[in-house]
Amino acid sequence: MKLENLFELQVFIEAVNGGSLTAASKVLLMTPAAASASLKKLESRLGVRLVERSTRALRLTPEGQGFMGYAQRALELLQEGEAQLGEDLSRLRGSIRLTTSSDLGRHVLLPLIDEFLELHPGVELLLTASDAPQDLLRDQMDLALRYGELHDSSLVARRLLDLRRVLVAAPAYLERRGMPQTPQELTQHDCLTLKIRDRRESSWRLWANDAPDSQALQIPVSGRRSADDAEIAHRWALAGYGVILKSELDVRDSLARGALVRVLPGYVGDSTPLNALMPSKRFLPMRVRALVEHLGLRLAPTLP
Repeated sequence: MKLENLFELQVFIEAVNGGSLTAASKVLLMTPAAASASLKKLESRLGVRLVERSTRALRLTPEGQGFMGYAQRALELLQEGEAQLGEDLSRLRGSIRLTTSSDLGRHVLLPLIDEFLELHPGVELLLTASDAPQDLLRDQMDLALRYGELHDSSLVARRLLDLRRVLVAAPAYLERRGMPQTPQELTQHDCLTLKIRDRRESSWRLWANDAPDSQALQIPVSGRRSADDAEIAHRWALAGYGVILKSELDVRDSLARGALVRVLPGYVGDSTPLNALMPSKRFLPMRVRALVEHLGLRLAPTLP
């Protein structure tokens, strides 16, 4: 991209952020006519209309909405590179768009993210915490923290941890219903299940700790409560509504303070990796690399 094209991107971004070409011209120290000409030149080169113009304001077209994020990220990368020429590389700048599951985000990542932002005051973070998976490319995310094996070969993954799923319940529930002594007794308990890809869990696969090479047990489970949000299921467990099979990382703090206790500690669920997923190795901002390194270092010592 030529330098004059980069200036066209600046005009486009400032016009959208300011709501008018007049606002863009004031920020960029140019005339409104010159700003208008620059925006028309960008639209002509791209072959699409990016904004709808009126006497009062600009409104993004669908094409403009899609292009806006890419334009902002392109300028952010250039600004980051320019700012770090001849400077301490620890002085990171710019935004990071991060997506993760609700339970992982609330119970594990929030304090680690806060630490990172304290270390790098020039970085801002936009967090999406949801159990509905985001498309990193379509939704213009910089980074995703997800459980499970990588299926999309277009993404770049760094494995942060390998985690077991463990059975837990609140002491109040176990006082009321009793502690299961065998995996088969789970069929007589209220099990809090997750709805994954529109399918409710109907069985849990468990492995004996003392015989990891033995065949797994497939235990049918049922209960009155099922959710597609792991945070809700976690809260149900804390409230004493049943037994849940959760990542040991998600329930680490609840176990440490005694709000939940292990059920059948001689058995664990499948091992699941926690991955940091990125759209591409190319043009990966240093601030994103730094966040991944920070999370990798801080998460590793949290489990025995």
